[in-house]
Parts: sequence; structure tokens; C-alpha cells
Amino acid sequence: MSVDPTPQDPGAAGYLVGRGISDITGEAAEIGLLGYAKSWQQSAGLHTRLRSRAFVIAHGEQRVLLVVSELATMFDSVHRAVLRTLRDRFGDLYTEQNTMLTVTHTHAAPAGYCHHWFWNGNTHGFRPKTFDAIVDGITESVERAHADLAPANLSLAHGTLHDASVNRSRVAWLRNPDADREFFPEAIDPQTSLLRIERDGALVGSVNWFATHGTSMSNENLLISADNKGYAAYQWERLVKGVDYLADEKPQFVGAFAQTNAGDMSPNLNLRPRSGPTEDEVENTRIIGLRQYEAAAALATGQGAPLTGGVDSRVTYVDMADIHVRPEFTPDGLPHRTAPPVAGASCLAGTDEGPGFPGFRQGRNPVLDTLSRQLPYRLSRRLRETQAPKAIAIPASLSRLTRMMQERFPVQLLRIGHLYLIGIPGEATITAGLRMRRAVAAAVGADLQDVLLAGYSNGFFHYVTTPEEYDAQRYEGGSTLFGRWQQPALTQVAVELADAMREGRSVPLGVLPPDRSGKQRPYVPTPTDAPPAGRAFGDVLVPPGDACRGGDTVKAVFVGAHPGNDPHRGGTFLEVQRREGEPWRTVADDGDWSTTLRWARVGKTGSRITVTWDVPADTPPGRYRLRYHGDARTESAGTPRPFTGTTPAFEVTA
Repeated sequence: MSVDPTPQDPGAAGYLVGRGISDITGEAAEIGLLGYAKSWQQSAGLHTRLRSRAFVIAHGEQRVLLVVSELATMFDSVHRAVLRTLRDRFGDLYTEQNTMLTVTHTHAAPAGYCHHWFWNGNTHGFRPKTFDAIVDGITESVERAHADLAPANLSLAHGTLHDASVNRSRVAWLRNPDADREFFPEAIDPQTSLLRIERDGALVGSVNWFATHGTSMSNENLLISADNKGYAAYQWERLVKGVDYLADEKPQFVGAFAQTNAGDMSPNLNLRPRSGPTEDEVENTRIIGLRQYEAAAALATGQGAPLTGGVDSRVTYVDMADIHVRPEFTPDGLPHRTAPPVAGASCLAGTDEGPGFPGFRQGRNPVLDTLSRQLPYRLSRRLRETQAPKAIAIPASLSRLTRMMQERFPVQLLRIGHLYLIGIPGEATITAGLRMRRAVAAAVGADLQDVLLAGYSNGFFHYVTTPEEYDAQRYEGGSTLFGRWQQPALTQVAVELADAMREGRSVPLGVLPPDRSGKQRPYVPTPTDAPPAGRAFGDVLVPPGDACRGGDTVKAVFVGAHPGNDPHRGGTFLEVQRREGEPWRTVADDGDWSTTLRWARVGKTGSRITVTWDVPADTPPGRYRLRYHGDARTESAGTPRPFTGTTPAFEVTA
């Protein structure tokens, strides 16, 4: 075990803050993307890399660690592996108690890193390379944040953003009482909140929370993308602050865009896939991300409330399948229980922004509704009282038999000054989040706007709806796996954590879920790489034109190799270079919005790589070239061999 020394001269408010960022991009070809559950949505290239952003906030002997990763979900597999690695590196500094691992919920990130089959359905099983890239990248971001600890001032600012989300399940939302609906007159949660980190009066980091789904990119997209929140971070870090992701281990600015209660919030403003505000999903991703950035940047320069009073944390693991909910937490004032996980028919129907499987629909499914009433609900009173009116599609007995789903999960409460984060491993609707926030705010005596639901944290159990929304059995209700009383149960647990924090009491950690890391059957791709006859790896098949100008798209096609051979974590598959005297200088790589890398299979062992560069309007005139870096595995058990292809130079004119 090794612990680096940290400075002992905190700022005026007593805080030491460290920031870190790292690459977590997994396999860029032939691995299912997570979120839409479509077998055909296999990665075939890269638009933007995925990042992990870590923030260590220490005050006296106490500290908390917040990590925001550009992934679809956080799973116990990653949570457990990261904590194990941090324990080896830092001892007891970062534990289940004070570490929150949360995600942005992009639906264009690789899957295959869960230890439960339910979430690996389109990846041929567990994918070690992607899992390692995620765990290593998150760990590296934390190590960099720990090494970056320095005195800082913290402040919290709130604003509103009204044109980056829409309620995709208004039918269910309308079932909530007037007191809930009146809080959200537009049926969205417009609050945007910014935690500002300043050193010597300069903004060096921030975390923004805003509720909108990571689904600007549709289920027809095959390129890895950090989606709209990833673009928001890219805009602030790369385009505004000039961060070089490949070179800056200690960048001058790290800005994360985190999720809250985004369960029924869609970025597709026209409530159709790839639609809103334009009919171009890539442009929509940029616009929705830009709007989140602009709202956050406005909060960075406006009035904010200084944070004081240190940090605190509580966590407990609960059996979501069997929580006894007390009457004060239920809408009908009666005691209730949660139940083992059951996926409803509407869970398989998908949403308006990403249709699911044929034969299922949101709302009522007459055949399965009838079968559920006549068989399982008639035979089991508990099942009827906990899961009805859900039309049962995947029963709990099958889930337990195949270990498709986890049942024990952490619920967490972090405090940073007067900011409270309720960490749950799921995606809550705005009203489910509101009820939890109200309850915790009352318990700790905080302003409601200073209590945020940090969804998608430390694990994943799918959705959380209010009991009233659950009865509509829209997609979100069918995906509330532990039954009608899941939201009141989580509220009860969160309030227990809040009471303990207010009173300075510890809480039992609870029983952790079984460790399934040794029970995986890794999927290992077998094809080797071979160039076409008469060609070599890296050869340029289609060169760029001789000249272009800002606004044009430059394209080159290379003889390539399978991108899954090496994800190039912390590196790049491509470079756009400009001639500056004798040397060439890299001006863009595969982490930039302006570039894409597309992979296509040729025959059984061939790969064609297409690199594009959308030339920015302000690109200086000069000589440019494209480079592609690949890794060829020419023997089934061999180590991939790196190679590089380079295009002829071309001119960018004014």
C-alpha cells in the first residue's frame, strides 16, 4: 500500500480539492452498445472518446470522492473492482462509504462490463478489454485527482434550462397529485446546478447536474459517443479551455456534466428518435450538449453561494427485493413491501425515442395482462400486492435461477457543505426524484434546491417511478423492477441516512451483493487480421483530395486492422496534422468532435478503416495530412503489432 502525501494548508473554507481526468473508451468494433438493447447495435468505430472525471474533496480528516464517467450505467462489477484497486493504492482513504461512482448515461458506450447476464445480452458475454479500460481509466482519474489536491474554494449556483429536455412519459406523469405536478409546470425538471471549484480566484473545475437522457444518438448509431453531456464537457474543456486530452495529465480545467433524475426526461424534443431540435442526430447531440454547457457557464460567472462546513457521507446496502416500507412513506398511508425483480411487458416495449421488441407496447398488453392476473397474481398475494398491475414478462423466479439481475444495492448520501447528493443505482423520474429530495431536505434542514438526486450511482437496477406513475405501466413503470413501492422504499432508506448524518451517527454497511467476478466466461474474439493481396497494413486506399477549405469534410480510407485488438486507451487511432516548418503538429485526434473513425469488415480477416475530418471554419490555411494508427493480430494467439498509415498532404485554403 502506498499513499502520496497531500498538502496540509487548506483554503479559507478549509477545503482541499483534486481533479483528474482519464480515458475509459472500450472496444470500438463488434461489441454491443449499451442502452437500447438491440442486437444489431454493434460498435463499428468511434466519434468521441469516453472520459472519467474524478473530484476529491477533503476537509480536515474527512473526504469524499465523486467520479463522473461517460458510460451508460455503473455496475457492481466496476464499482467493486475500482474500490479494490483504490484500497490497494490508498488504504482506507476511498471506500464504499465516501466514494460515489456515477455516470452520464450515454447510450453509445460499449456494454459487456457487467457480471450479470441481463445487461450483457448483445455482447456475447463478458468483455475483459472493455471492462479493463473502464476500471483502469476510472482508477487513473482518481489517482490524478488525489495527486492534484490543493487548497480551493467551493461554491454552488443554481439556474434553469428549459430547452434541453422534454417529458417522454407525460401520461404517467399526469397521474401524480397536484402538489407534485405544480412543482413542474412544464412537466420537466429545469433545474441546473453547478459546483464551482476555484483556486486563487480562477475557475479550475466544476460539476454540473441537469436531468436529460443520453439518447440524442439513436439505436441506429454504431459509433462510440459520449452523447450530449460528453459534448458539453468537450465544449468547455477542449474548445473553451484548450485542454489537450492526450498530453495534459494536470489540465487547467476539468468540467463534468452529471445526471440527476432523468428517468422520464428525453433530449429528443420532438419525441421521436433523432428528432429535436433538428432531424440530424449528430447535430442534435451537439446542440443539446451546447445548451447544457451554456447554462453551466452562465452559472460559473454569476452569483453563487460559498460552501462551508466540510464534507460527510453515509451508505448502506439494502436488499431491494425485500424492504418493508413504513406507512409514513407510502401515498396510501399503509405499510408495504418491495418484491423480487420482475420485468414488465412495457419494459420490453421501449420508449418513443427508442422502440423495443415487436409484440410489446407501453401501457396495457392485453394477453400478458390477462395471464398475469389469472396465474401469478392469483397464486401469490405478495406478488399481486407488490407488482400488479405490471404485465409480467420476465418473472422473478427465472431472474434468480439464471442470476440475470442483482438484488442488493447501495443507497448513499454525500454532503459537500450545504450540497447533498442522494446516490441511487437507478434512473428516477423527475417526480420520484422530487419526493426523495423533499424528504431528505426536510430531514437535514436544507433548501430543496441544494438536495440533488444523483442517479446512476454505484450500481444499476433500472428505473424508479412513483406508485402513481407505476400504475400507468409505461416503459418506466415496467422497468421499475422491484415493484410499485420501490420509490417509497428508497425514500425511507435515504431519510434514514439523512437522520444519521444529521445526528452524527454511523449506519451499518449492510450485506454486499455476491462477488461474481470469478464466475465470468470472457468472450474472446478469434479472427486474425490480414491485408488484401498486394497490400500492407496502413496502405491508403482512398486518399484525400488535393485541397479543401473550412466547412468541408476530408476523408481517407486505409487498409486497417480490427480496432478491438487494442482500444488505445489514453491514446488515439487517428491524427490530423498540420505542417509547421519541418515537423508536423497534431491539431485533432479521435477524441475531437470534428473527427470520426469507421470500421468495416472485408471478407473474414480484412478491415477497412475510414477516417473523416470535418474541417472547422477557423482552420488556418496550410498543409495537412491524416494518420491512422492500428494494431494487427496476424496469429490467433499473437500479440497485436502496431502500424501507422499516412495520407499524402493536402492543402486547406482560406
